[in-house]
Amino acid sequence: MRNRFTDACGAPDPANAAGVIEAIDRAVELVVNGQAGAVVTCPIAKKPLYDAGFTHPGHTEYLAELAERYTGTPCRPVMMLAGPLLKVVPVTIHIALSEVPAALKQADIEAIGRIVDDALKTRFSILRPRLAISGLNPHAGEGGAMGMEDEAIVRPAIATLQGEGIDAFGPLPADTMFHAAARATYDAAICMYHDQALIPAKALGFDDSVNVTLGLPFIRTSPDHGTAFSLAGTGLAKPDSLIAALRMAADMAAAEQARTAP
Repeated sequence: MRNRFTDACGAPDPANAAGVIEAIDRAVELVVNGQAGAVVTCPIAKKPLYDAGFTHPGHTEYLAELAERYTGTPCRPVMMLAGPLLKVVPVTIHIALSEVPAALKQADIEAIGRIVDDALKTRFSILRPRLAISGLNPHAGEGGAMGMEDEAIVRPAIATLQGEGIDAFGPLPADTMFHAAARATYDAAICMYHDQALIPAKALGFDDSVNVTLGLPFIRTSPDHGTAFSLAGTGLAKPDSLIAALRMAADMAAAEQARTAP
């Protein structure tokens, strides 16, 4: 899209920030009021928004604030990358790898497990979801020989989820849980950090995976890529992930409508 202020393709401008925010606001208003079934967002350039005074880290945090504004109830957004072959959810996301062990909390794994279980039932029509949960360390810690996080944090979280009737199992070594035979044993994988989840997801479905935000009171999907300003105006950008996001949003909306129909 050409920037209406500079007439140059791929040139972000803070002057466009208000229009971007307004589009997000309007989309949420439509879906909350029942005039739309889902929100599908395109990638946003964060720096121009920050330069214009936007204070949220990104789309997801802003959508969570809007949801709370409309419903009066805080929500916990959870990122899922969903493709034809794999659905993955990272527990920790945009932090340095060195910070992951200290940031990993049993309560977070449990909360995310509940949200994923509920979303698979209500928005993906999976009656009895199976959740594979990875370990943090190589070989899931080898019983503590390669770090105690898997025994002290991950395994107790899995036990709690199982006690609540959720079909969760692990901790699994991440290097053996993404081949075809392993994927057939679960409906979604919950991983301990960003790349542990997103590398297999994008390797198996780079052009047709969809970023789905769980935990919101409405459906939200988006492409799994960024703005790609370098491709603007070249005719080389691929629409595949956006098309997949639109289709998945429609499918999720249909599943939710069927579930709530009288």
